[in-house]
Amino acid sequence: MTSNLILLVVGLACFIFGGVLVFLARQMIASRKLRLAKEEAERLLAEGKEQQKAILLEAKEAAFNIKAEAEGSYREHRAELQRLERRLAQREDNLERRDEALQRREHSISGKEKELDRMHTRVEDLRVKQQRQLELIASMSSAEAKELLLQRVESEMQEEASRRVREMEARIKEEGDKKARDILIQAIQRCATEVVAESTVSVVPLPSDEMKGRLIGREGRNIRALEHATGVDLIIDDTPEAVTLSCFDPVRREIARIALGRLILDGRIHPARIEEMVQKAREEVEATIRAEGEQAASKAGVHGLSPELVKFLGRLKYRFSYGQNVLTHSVEVALLAGMMAAETGARVDIARKAGLLHDIGKAVDFEAEGPHALVGAEIVKQWEKTPEVAKAIAEHHGEVEITTAEGFLVSAADAISGARPGARRESLEQYLKHLEALEGIASSFPGVEKSYAIQAGREIRIMVKPEEIDDLGAMRLARDIVKKVEESLNYPGQIKVTVIRETRAVDYAK
Repeated sequence: MTSNLILLVVGLACFIFGGVLVFLARQMIASRKLRLAKEEAERLLAEGKEQQKAILLEAKEAAFNIKAEAEGSYREHRAELQRLERRLAQREDNLERRDEALQRREHSISGKEKELDRMHTRVEDLRVKQQRQLELIASMSSAEAKELLLQRVESEMQEEASRRVREMEARIKEEGDKKARDILIQAIQRCATEVVAESTVSVVPLPSDEMKGRLIGREGRNIRALEHATGVDLIIDDTPEAVTLSCFDPVRREIARIALGRLILDGRIHPARIEEMVQKAREEVEATIRAEGEQAASKAGVHGLSPELVKFLGRLKYRFSYGQNVLTHSVEVALLAGMMAAETGARVDIARKAGLLHDIGKAVDFEAEGPHALVGAEIVKQWEKTPEVAKAIAEHHGEVEITTAEGFLVSAADAISGARPGARRESLEQYLKHLEALEGIASSFPGVEKSYAIQAGREIRIMVKPEEIDDLGAMRLARDIVKKVEESLNYPGQIKVTVIRETRAVDYAK
């Protein structure tokens, strides 16, 4: 037990000693850390003092630089302000001197204005006195003198304007006529066509009057069958050895003429034979129409026409206008329009095609309503892809305002072809009526003394009374007569209107 106690005491002593050693070791470590911390704090304090000194030095340098810059800027601004002050002072001195000069000038102007007012008053008094003296001398008031002066000036201005207008119109007309004359002469000289045109045949000769009864047939069955098959009226009258065919459609009339001629030659006339002959004649005419249409297109130099347009074109072979064959006329118009288009720079293909087809409406004008130019334009629109062709066709007779060069050329070519000598036949009665109507229109205007239609109605000359119509009035009269002629008459080409004003001075020596 004693040994255990000793061991316990020894163990307790060792524990206490160990604890003391641990405490001492910790104290040593803590003192060492404290020393190290103090050293680190002293080092950091020293570094902070050095950095503080450097920052202070930099701040002092920056402050010094800023101060230097501020002093320099201040000196510059101060110098600028001093310069501006000197300039303002100079300007102020200048303004003062100018003000003094303006005041002196104002005083001078004021004096001159007063002098001018006095002079103006004197001038006005003199003007009033002179006006009164002139009124007394001239025996008229100032208003009357002013009106007389205005009338004289207006008269002189009208005469001068009339003279200049006449000169300009004469010059423009001369230049235009020369150019148009050259183009037309070249086109006409290059186009060679026949003068005499064939006419429509509507009378079929018979070998004898006995054939009339056979054509009529028992109870009129043959003539009814023929009229029903052809669509024409067969007129059998007292005309010896002749039968008349009547129909508005020239193609039907041609079919009936061919069929009737073959029936007369064959001698076998009955309804069945009539229908057979009419059918053969119709086929022959249709073949002729196609051939004539293709031949006309080839002559005119127009290619690529649709078969329908070729057929309509070929139908014009059997159509006549004042004795002129319309198909021949169409070919001639196509050639003329193409030549003039080449001379003027217009589209030759459009002008030539429109010239060839310009009267195609006449092939169906007995079936459709309206002017043949518009009817033809509608037909061409259905088969022709170029709209300019239909537009030129519609414009060539004036139903539609001419807006294209090709339409004007087709219209001119149509007038040339229809108006040239020998192209058409007109009766004497129609010719005289045309001349009388032309002279009647001219004589209906006031101031006209006499009127004469000359050159087959292509020109009318009007003699006016010089005491009623002056030079300017003569020009207005010419325009008025032209306008009324255009509205009242139908004619190919153009009509020249010449107004003649003559003044004669007559005196006698005694």
